[in-house]
Amino acid sequence: MENDIDNMPLPALALDPEPWCIRERAADPARAFLHETLFTLGNGYIGMRGTPEEGHGPGGAAGGTLEGTYLNGFHDTETIHYPENAYGLARTNEFMLNVPNAKRVAVVVDGEPFTLETGKVLAYERRLDFRTGVLERRVEWESGTGKRLRIASRRLVCLDRKHVAALEVAVTPLNFSGEVGILSDVDAAVTNMQAGDDPRVGSAITGPSLQLAGGEVGASDVLVLQRTRHSGFLLATATDSVLDGAEARVEPLASGHAFALAAAAGDTVVLHKFIAYASSRDVEEARVASHARAELAAARAAGFEALVREQALWLDGFWREADVVIEGDDALQQGVRFNQFHLLQSVGRDGKTNIAAKGVTGEGYEGHYFWDTEIYVFPFFLFSRPEIARALLQYRYDILPQARARARQMSHARGALYPWRTIAGEECSAYYPAGTAQYHINADVAYSIRQYLLATNDFDFIARYGAEIVLETARIWLGLGSYDRQGRFCINEVTGPDEYTALVNNNYYTNAMARMHMTFAADMADRLRTERPDDHARVAALIGLEQGEIDAMRAASAAMRLPYDEALGIHEQDDSFLSKKRWDFAGTPADKYPLLLHYHPLVIYRHQVCKQADVVLALLLLSNEFSLDDKRRDFDYYEAVTTHDSSLSSCIFSIVAAEVGYRDKAYAYFMETARLDLDNTHANTEYGVHTAAMAGTWLGVAYGFGGMRLDEGGLRFAPTLPDKWNGYRFKVHVRGALLEVAVDAGGADYRLLAGERLALAHHGRAVALDAAHPSIRMENLA
Repeated sequence: MENDIDNMPLPALALDPEPWCIRERAADPARAFLHETLFTLGNGYIGMRGTPEEGHGPGGAAGGTLEGTYLNGFHDTETIHYPENAYGLARTNEFMLNVPNAKRVAVVVDGEPFTLETGKVLAYERRLDFRTGVLERRVEWESGTGKRLRIASRRLVCLDRKHVAALEVAVTPLNFSGEVGILSDVDAAVTNMQAGDDPRVGSAITGPSLQLAGGEVGASDVLVLQRTRHSGFLLATATDSVLDGAEARVEPLASGHAFALAAAAGDTVVLHKFIAYASSRDVEEARVASHARAELAAARAAGFEALVREQALWLDGFWREADVVIEGDDALQQGVRFNQFHLLQSVGRDGKTNIAAKGVTGEGYEGHYFWDTEIYVFPFFLFSRPEIARALLQYRYDILPQARARARQMSHARGALYPWRTIAGEECSAYYPAGTAQYHINADVAYSIRQYLLATNDFDFIARYGAEIVLETARIWLGLGSYDRQGRFCINEVTGPDEYTALVNNNYYTNAMARMHMTFAADMADRLRTERPDDHARVAALIGLEQGEIDAMRAASAAMRLPYDEALGIHEQDDSFLSKKRWDFAGTPADKYPLLLHYHPLVIYRHQVCKQADVVLALLLLSNEFSLDDKRRDFDYYEAVTTHDSSLSSCIFSIVAAEVGYRDKAYAYFMETARLDLDNTHANTEYGVHTAAMAGTWLGVAYGFGGMRLDEGGLRFAPTLPDKWNGYRFKVHVRGALLEVAVDAGGADYRLLAGERLALAHHGRAVALDAAHPSIRMENLA
């Protein structure tokens, strides 16, 4: 660790605003629950909350605690019971499981276990460095008998070893020589949180989901086998504990080992613990145990220090291409990098998992994947790590069979309908008006595929996977919509992104995105027929595609109803939105927000009130379809009726505000997003981070202040500089090139870091970069 514990400054209860790390200088029991989320480590598969290795003392932390370890995609199922049933309702819930706590290491002196709640904490520091991916802690502690110890730990979840985590605990007696005990075990008696009255924070399961299926304790290693109660997955949790620096008596425990050693004052004893998780969702069931053991053996053979070096090297490569630099505000810089780091830790990279609304940091929303991925998170990875973006699309292809089955349940004879909430592909939303009715998710997935093609030119992916997804999902619009007496194509009884307005006709966002979706599907089919006729024939035969369907998509797109109010000069959120009574914002106390926790849904649905960006989101995603005046009028109207009760909202309002010239509003909305979790502004981060808002921070820099847009017209930027910044820099992968954009008070520098050539536009002026002229200075800012 950088600072010696004896030279620590006076404790501070808040996290210091450091650009490359988060650091706490006091063990504050009131903040323990929140900080467990913030100090979570993950690698896209394993998520390990930032609880102490030793756990908490009797009664736990004063502010609550959640001892949580999660595996992305590893879940159990439970039947959804409806007191009043109806055809087609979601039948099975999938929920992410809290798996065994394998990091547990306890230190004991004179029979007294070390915890932060017992004895006396004389000095404390904990630090998570985004460059190393290592969580470090140093504590100086005095037992009830006056014996002082220094305990230092390091912990990591390996970004380059999917199944592996490791930790180090170093114990130093300071004022005595004598026996010290170290207990290292696996706590397999774990459960999930119960949701209670807030559906956002946990599960509604009826009993333990993991059942013991075997295991053994060896000389230094432990294996625990468990099976999920309903989904039937087999899970292996394996550990190996290695003691360095002293001779010790070792006593096997039920699921671990107790080390008793004679320690001299000033001498340090070090325990290294290697951890591996594997399940039958990842490997064949017969290989689950052997796979976990093999991963464990490889990690132990490499050694803890080698794992630390691997982690730093992996992250160095990530930051070299993804870092966003904010000059002039350390707290904001910390927030931006914290958000990027957690996105990286949370995203599935194997093509079979996705990114949950809370990542792998907590049990909020039961570990479900939403449309948040495609519209909020996907762009960050598309422009920073395109291979991860491709894996996220591969996940959608992987669950296409379940989407087809869901379409049949919803009475669509053809096509595929993606679920609103899911892990393995089943629809898990029991409340259909704000869930299943959000048909726009099909268009959101298609939009991400369209953006992927524009950014990468990877038409091979389209031919092999993307075309099937886009065409199957586009078919739903033809079955869902119909023509009215005026010949307009209408889409009725759907819910748009705004969850405070449900089951409406012609939601603007849904219709506009459906139009884009069908046009893209038709264009893609035509291109496939021309450029890859064999693939076109294969896809057409596979899904029974005929030219008449393509023609029908083009006709529906051309006739799409897009509500517009001439008197107000705005795009209507839906056919009925403007006829509703406005919500009484002035008469609603602050403690009645979010509205969903204090008012019946019907009360909310009858009013003109938005939870989040809806029409305003369409202004961003389909930017070239609107004039600047249209965007400004729409923004003004919908800002006045939006609560931003959803964490998905502020970043979108920030981006559009920047585009229409509302600089102060753009910055204010951006700041609401950038440190949302670090400052716990939604008062629920203890249950997990908000991955969509985290990605919204990157969007706010690149799309908002950078003015970046990528569409069929090309790549363009319209950068502005917030008054409180000295400058900012970000990088984007696009069309085989790596571009750095650096903005300061004088203008913008565009630099080609990799690739042969790249064309772009700066405030409408064409710019061409190539190997001979890799950089250019553009001096005009809006």
